Amino acid sequence: MVNVEIDSGSGFCFGVTTAIQKAEEELAKGNTLYCLGDIVHNGQECERLKKMGLITINHEEFAQLHHAKVLLRAHGEPPATYELARKNQIEIIDATCPVVLRLQKRIKQEYDNSPDNKQIVIYGKNGHAEVLGLVGQTNGKAIVIEGLSEVDRLDFSKDIHLYSQTTKSVDEFRQIVAYIQEHISPEATFEYHDTICRQVANRMPNIRSFAANHDLIFFVCGRKSSNGKILYHECKKVNPNTHLIDQPEEIDKALLQDVQSIGICGATSTPKWLMEECKKVILSSPCNMNI
Repeated sequence: MVNVEIDSGSGFCFGVTTAIQKAEEELAKGNTLYCLGDIVHNGQECERLKKMGLITINHEEFAQLHHAKVLLRAHGEPPATYELARKNQIEIIDATCPVVLRLQKRIKQEYDNSPDNKQIVIYGKNGHAEVLGLVGQTNGKAIVIEGLSEVDRLDFSKDIHLYSQTTKSVDEFRQIVAYIQEHISPEATFEYHDTICRQVANRMPNIRSFAANHDLIFFVCGRKSSNGKILYHECKKVNPNTHLIDQPEEIDKALLQDVQSIGICGATSTPKWLMEECKKVILSSPCNMNI
């Protein structure tokens, strides 16, 4: 029989786990609970919590609420969200990841004490919930760059202070730092702050090793997960026989032929129960019986 292994290092990070626990605790009380945005970038987990009563809303719907209870997910929110909550007497259950919260405070402090000629730069994905929260600490003044290819947008004659979205690639962050150091004007200062979450970053080498040890990899994650896309591509580099799936029903049974070892892994937004479901589907497949 084929060996099927679930990566022990995959699954929810601390911030996501805490947010979901807070939601479950509140829903268990029988209270109406809204969540501002998807609590996690995984459709299967969002559907599970929806069945428990969690109501996901967007920012426009949030603005119309009054005297309600709203959970803020691990990604964090800009100051304007808290101001609106106070105005509309919305009770906030704040599940912002502690790592993100510390980063928000650092950037706000930097902005409050910054001269006009200093550029606060965030290496992150434009429009990502966490990045919107970070930019909000600067009244929208921070410059967001998505990768090394966008660094030349910066003004190297002015001071640059660089931060990073917590789930970005450490390797590319270092490349960006090296590029700025090489091009910054002697009259300008450059400071960088490696604010990438190590619980997330350390998954990179671990998942490479895991992918290399199996004939076939199923990487389980939601299509919206930025972290998932990064980790999936790392798996694919190491093991070309890596396939991205969102749910067990997407497993192509034909892939199970002629393999001895199958690995199942995922993103920081992938629930363990979903990976377990994928394992059950593989083990119950007729193809598996012939191996």
